[in-house]
Amino acid sequence: MRFITCGLIASLFAGFSFESLAVSGEWPQFLGPNRNGTYAGDPLATVWPQEGPPIIWQKKIGQGFSGPVVASEKLILFHRLANRETVECLESATGGVLWKFDYPTAYRDDFGFDEGPRATPAISDGKVFTFGAEGALHCLEFATGKKVWSVQTKAQFSASKGFFGMACSPLVEGDHVLLNIGGANGAGIVAFDKTTGALAWKATEAEASYSSPVAADLNHKRAGVFFTRVGLVILDPKNGRLNFEFPWRPRIEASVSAATPLIIQDRIFLSASYETGAILLSVQANKLQKVWSSDDALSNHYATSVHHNGFLYGFHGRQESGPSLRCVELRSGKVRWSEDRYPAGTVTLAGEHLLILLEDGRLILAAASPDRFKAIVQAQILPFGVRAYPALAGGFLYARSKDKLVCVDLRRKP
Repeated sequence: MRFITCGLIASLFAGFSFESLAVSGEWPQFLGPNRNGTYAGDPLATVWPQEGPPIIWQKKIGQGFSGPVVASEKLILFHRLANRETVECLESATGGVLWKFDYPTAYRDDFGFDEGPRATPAISDGKVFTFGAEGALHCLEFATGKKVWSVQTKAQFSASKGFFGMACSPLVEGDHVLLNIGGANGAGIVAFDKTTGALAWKATEAEASYSSPVAADLNHKRAGVFFTRVGLVILDPKNGRLNFEFPWRPRIEASVSAATPLIIQDRIFLSASYETGAILLSVQANKLQKVWSSDDALSNHYATSVHHNGFLYGFHGRQESGPSLRCVELRSGKVRWSEDRYPAGTVTLAGEHLLILLEDGRLILAAASPDRFKAIVQAQILPFGVRAYPALAGGFLYARSKDKLVCVDLRRKP
């Protein structure tokens, strides 16, 4: 594995202009522009050098499972340095720091895991929205890092930190910022005015899961779709009015549901581990109808699956038990292929390919084909300890481990 540090770039590439690295695409929120793990930029390279794809820069970072996000040639990193949750804005081409904002945190993980923030920030309308492990919601100016407003949601709504801290990645929809907080007195799901931080509405008594919400058009109406600790909730993101509730949760109490719902036309795919499995629901005018469900098809532990041409690709089984990577037919739940050689990780769809980032730091490019699993190229880009989702923007992959952030050039060369 060959790394190029920021400090060596100038001497190694004298006369090289970073303007050629300008990012044309964006990855401004959790799971990308459409919150479904799909990259819509130019095709990626399918041939890599023997030592792996070029690593443009690397940076030592603090704790956290929060993924990087990218917009307007800037990267937002949310991590913990010492006893402060820290938001940094970096030049996406060089890793150079543009601004920094931080605040104190006393979060301690009950199980000895990472003690940094879990939720991935969102960039929208010139603002950055972050949600810390203790429930601190912040709105910052994207250009300067200046605080616009903040809300201490754990205290204000009497919310529990759950097993592993608060982890909902903010969803910016219309005039609101939506979060699955799991607060008391009807504050299971809460919306804030994105300009002022004022409470816009609250809904449900549902405890928070580790799943982040998504917005989509269902039955020709805009809907906020949440997978809470007790099941699916679909509501109007403007006012919080409930449209559907569908109880569906793991059978054991000591469990988490972490995968984000996938919206595929008028169908919703949910998946969770801990003896839960997967379910495909059809959204009808006045009801939700089950298409199929299975305990043995595709039980996502923490990583959301992706959909391509009628097939789902994702990890099946508990992370600590050795999951398998699978392709499952969307319409039936039939397993088309299953690979047991890999540890847990995340899957991003890039055109006709799957970009798989494993916990051990390996990056794999594979064909998104239901016929068989075919790894095209792979390389070690990070050390062991990768849990956060990467960002893929303009052909550059931004990925982090527990203590390192890298920028990898995956562009197809002319």
